[in-house]
Amino acid sequence: MGCSDDQESITSIDNPELVAIAFFNAIYNENDLEKAASVCSPKLARILLHYKSSKAVGRHLFNMSYDKVDVTPEDSGVKIREQFNDAAIIIVYFDGTYFDERRKDVKRLYLVQTDGKWVIEKLLKDPF
Repeated sequence: MGCSDDQESITSIDNPELVAIAFFNAIYNENDLEKAASVCSPKLARILLHYKSSKAVGRHLFNMSYDKVDVTPEDSGVKIREQFNDAAIIIVYFDGTYFDERRKDVKRLYLVQTDGKWVIEKLLKDPF
């Protein structure tokens, strides 16, 4: 489940799971840091843009490098969001390749709803 290629603005997505997927797709599959930063809190956006490239963000901020990756949310994220209408913890699964070697990983994000838009507030410690 992800954003369609013709989706111009990920800031208009009203589902935190899809915002998280679009964020990681912008970094890993589209190499578009500006797009990824557009759904981050100002502090997180500054950190992202400091790295200057998607590859540097992936390597240093997430400790993950991919040539190609599929990004999917955990199904239980919806249950968490029902408990907190203006905040969500989203778990995202990665399955991809780097130099033809298969790599899998998991990341967690904390999103808040600000002015009707879902914003990635912070990266949470790895769940495993």
